[in-house]
Amino acid sequence: MILEIAQLQVRPGHAADFEAAFGLAQPLIAAMPGYRGHELQRCVEQDHHYMLLVRWESIAHHEQGFRGSPQYQEWRRLLHHFYDPFPTVRHYARAAGPGLQAAHS
Repeated sequence: MILEIAQLQVRPGHAADFEAAFGLAQPLIAAMPGYRGHELQRCVEQDHHYMLLVRWESIAHHEQGFRGSPQYQEWRRLLHHFYDPFPTVRHYARAAGPGLQAAHS
């Protein structure tokens, strides 16, 4: 499993509109093949900063599957005009935590 983390900075004063639009956009991503779950976290100190965490089966499910789909075009239409600057997106694989065996040398 891959964790996509997107740092979202919403234009100040538009957080409520962004959250409403995100509510409309959620079903688009949730219906994609390889999608495993997501959460949107709002920063406590700066209420226009968010972290979007999306779990995918693979990077390909995100980059070729979702981003190459008609649903992504609708996602863009609903959300991308809120961001300034455009989000940084990275993919992560679990390295440690409960349920993982430590590597032995």
